[in-house]
Order: sequence, then C-alpha cells, then structure tokens
Amino acid sequence: GHRRKNWKVRKFVLREDPAYLHYYDPAGGEEPLGAIHLRGCVVTAVEDMPDSKKYDVDNILFEIITADEVHYYLQAASSAERTEWIKAIQAVARTGK
Repeated sequence: GHRRKNWKVRKFVLREDPAYLHYYDPAGGEEPLGAIHLRGCVVTAVEDMPDSKKYDVDNILFEIITADEVHYYLQAASSAERTEWIKAIQAVARTGK
C-alpha cells in the first residue's frame, strides 16, 4: 500500500528463521510476491495517516521500518489483530535470524 495509490489484500506468513514476513496473493500461488526482512526492524501502530481518508482505511494501520529504512504500511482486520501482528513482528525482529 505504501508504494501505490491503492490498497491490495495480501496473505502474510511470518517466519522466524530467517526473520521475514512473506506476502502472497490471497487467490493462490505458492511463490511469495515479496518479502520484508524483519531483523532489526521497528514496527509501530499508526494512529493517524494524513492521506488515510483518500485511501479509505479505518485507522487500524501499522508501519514496519526495515533496517534499510524502507517503510511499509499495513492494515489489519481489527484493532486486536493489529496488536497481535505488532507483538509477533517485534518478537521476530529481536530473536529471528
């Protein structure tokens, strides 16, 4: 979503060894469309995004900033799910390889 002017639904798989968040097309496909390297990343909740109304999001966003300073904005299905993702990603960023 951060590189495009629209949002796409993706399936995410969190892996600890190596520490990556792989994303897939939810319609199927075995190969990931891409991956976010999580080792040393920072992940935080995003409470307000200036252009969020433009993109029709519900402010249940979180941001991953990689060690290479690449910013990814993701939208969870709910506030509780956002909290779960943030905690899980933080754990993998600290302990993953």
